Amino acid sequence: MEAELIDRIYECSFVPELWPQVLRDTSKISESAGGSLFVTNPEVTAWTASKNTRDIAGRFVADGWYWRGRVMSLIHKSRHPGFLREVDLFLPGELDEEPIFRDSWRKMGLGWGAATAFALPTGETLAIVLSRTIAQGPADAATIQRLDMLRPHLARTAVMAARLHLERAQAASQALAALGLAALVLDEGGKVLAANALVEGMVNLVHWRSADRVTLKDRRADEMLTEALARIALNDNGGVRSFPVRDSVTDALMVGHVVPIRYSARDIFARSTAVFVLMPVAAPTSPPVELVMSLFDLTPAEARVARGLAAGKTVDDLAGDNGVSPNTVRVQVRGVLEKTGCQRQTDVVALLGGISPIRG
Repeated sequence: MEAELIDRIYECSFVPELWPQVLRDTSKISESAGGSLFVTNPEVTAWTASKNTRDIAGRFVADGWYWRGRVMSLIHKSRHPGFLREVDLFLPGELDEEPIFRDSWRKMGLGWGAATAFALPTGETLAIVLSRTIAQGPADAATIQRLDMLRPHLARTAVMAARLHLERAQAASQALAALGLAALVLDEGGKVLAANALVEGMVNLVHWRSADRVTLKDRRADEMLTEALARIALNDNGGVRSFPVRDSVTDALMVGHVVPIRYSARDIFARSTAVFVLMPVAAPTSPPVELVMSLFDLTPAEARVARGLAAGKTVDDLAGDNGVSPNTVRVQVRGVLEKTGCQRQTDVVALLGGISPIRG
């Protein structure tokens, strides 16, 4: 069985949908009720589980049990190159005081198990937890030895999957550079996973900080970037994702676009949350309505108003062209200002004056 299981473990590097079944088969070695896998950084950023324990694992994460008490903390800090049992970490009677056992697992009939944790090249940590019932008692040493023989394969698979996603992020940023687009690939916390040479050269717009983090020197634009990333991490499709970014030296305008990355929800190693692309405002022109709509999430009416402003039209001109009242146009102008992050109509004119890719 182990030989076939090892093959399936390595398949998970490329087919993440296989993880639940692999966790189930791994849990059978220790006669466990099921297996769960968690990625932490340090909060739980992703998880998956065998089908029969998926609900339990989901509550474990949603209710904040992961770091409550000492169980998972001891497993992470031990750096032990194998699986650990509760009897390896606690003295008799100490488990009765552990919140996860006292207030959660034992109420569900669970009380014993085995777990291991190891670091990923992304800076995160992965943990695998196998849960046994109270009646079964702790796994014996021979069972732990069998699990330990699988651990190197589990670790290599996790590392390969994480590296594949880092390579994918880097490839995405370089592909955008080939199109003349300055780009950053970011995770849910705003950490830079990949950056191309074009954006690295924008020292008047981007401030590089420690721990692979960046801020925009335009404070208002940086606030909008932070908000956009937070919304994407919460699967919130609202808010502004395209906004002006001003050069701190020349005062020239660029347009920043935050593009969400949606990998399979089951792919627990997909850390990339968004690509942030910077595009310059070029010579004045009047962009198509469809382009304006797509860039700034404008309604059709707002896009027509924005395009009209860029063409030099007044509120009265636009009211006459569209067969609406000037007050209606003013409401639409306010919507354009809010969604583009501009303060004045003249800023909208400058921003929409023209958009073209960088040619490096």
